[in-house]
Amino acid sequence: MKTVKNAFEFEWDKWNIDKNKLKHNVNNKEAEEAFYDNKKVIYKDEFHSEKESRNILIGKTREGRLLYIAFTERNGKVRVISVRDINKKEVKFYEK
Repeated sequence: MKTVKNAFEFEWDKWNIDKNKLKHNVNNKEAEEAFYDNKKVIYKDEFHSEKESRNILIGKTREGRLLYIAFTERNGKVRVISVRDINKKEVKFYEK
């Protein structure tokens, strides 16, 4: 399991900024909230992108929504690639 610093600075790609809201009904602020969940779980994503290191975060928002977030870190900033609600199979990763 990978850890990420406690303070986060986010960078939103101009092509990605509204994609998650349109596709999965998750806005950027809500996605950022999951990074501050004390129970968040972060895994290295071994199956995507050989060009850069990617990670998966499963975390809860202030409203209690569990999110699955693919992200990378560039120049000390978190860059969210995609975010969606977790599925039933993924709940077990958060509840460990």
